Amino acid sequence: MGKVVKLVLDTEDFHPLHKNWMNLAQQLAKELNVELEVKKEDYVYAISYGDKDDLGMAWLPQLFAQLENGEVKLVMSQYPFDPKTTKPSDPMALEEARRKLQEIMKDP
Repeated sequence: MGKVVKLVLDTEDFHPLHKNWMNLAQQLAKELNVELEVKKEDYVYAISYGDKDDLGMAWLPQLFAQLENGEVKLVMSQYPFDPKTTKPSDPMALEEARRKLQEIMKDP
């Protein structure tokens, strides 16, 4: 079982959903009582630990969890949109991130 010791948000200030990602990361860090590190346009980090396209390039923002053993796990790389409104859904993002964090913490 991996204990999350820090959340890392790799983001861009100019991204249209930057504030949504920041709010999500801050809320999760508070719930888990862990530090939140915000990286600005650290593509090397995102390429090392995150989702990439067919050419091996990462996109931002992406949210990661650092475990006590130093491992870094991807929590989210796509912000969910509500299919009914086609707008970003903060409740769906929170639910998805919580679910992924539970999976990460359960893995041996």
